[in-house]
Amino acid sequence: MPTPPLSVQLYTVREALEADLDGTIDRLASIGFSRVEPYNFATNTAALSAALERNGMAAPSGHAPLLDGDRDLTFEAARTLGIGTVIEPMVHPERWTTEEAIEQTAQALNEVATLGAEYGITVGYHNHWWEVETDFGGRTGLEVLAGALDPAVVLEVDTYWVAVGGQDPAGLLAKLGDRVRFIHLKDGALDKDNTSQVAVGAGRMDVPSVLAAAGSVEVGVVELDDSAGDLFEALEASLHYLQADSRQAGA
Repeated sequence: MPTPPLSVQLYTVREALEADLDGTIDRLASIGFSRVEPYNFATNTAALSAALERNGMAAPSGHAPLLDGDRDLTFEAARTLGIGTVIEPMVHPERWTTEEAIEQTAQALNEVATLGAEYGITVGYHNHWWEVETDFGGRTGLEVLAGALDPAVVLEVDTYWVAVGGQDPAGLLAKLGDRVRFIHLKDGALDKDNTSQVAVGAGRMDVPSVLAAAGSVEVGVVELDDSAGDLFEALEASLHYLQADSRQAGA
């Protein structure tokens, strides 16, 4: 299956971004990215908007603390940046130990989604490993969450963290179906050490099987939480690998 449209999570280059926002966005554009996924974008909306516009880049999705942040401010900033889906980046691990707690999280996300709809914005959730490492009668916590979410709420599945949590990413994508509209594409040693992450295609992830299972995905977001190597070089190598995979699939 062809690779979906690609984006880059700006958290990957957070230090460079804080030091030089304009130069960092320019460099990502020069590498070949035409889309980004910002984080905490309500804090630098104007500067980020100008940098993206100058480079002809779009931001289909963004991460922001929706369950404990200023939601109106976040949605206003998202609308300014053209972000169509705002994603809650994490809910702490202790909230994933019981089905009741997970269902409470789902209800909170459903309520935020109602407000988001007033701004014309979709709400989503992004996982780490702890949402999938506990078994609830044959279901992961992420599946329990999906079952309790309003149909309007989407998922961004971080396929790397799914693997670290002991699940098969392609299998879980198949189970979650068209609830999944975004995925994080990353690679590495499949452990919790962020510095072991590497360019997509250079680690232990079965990336082709992930892409084959990503039938409902609108955007694939390249990310490294950290790396022992150069982050920009890893992003460029990731993009080249994924674009080559897409060309081969379409041949």
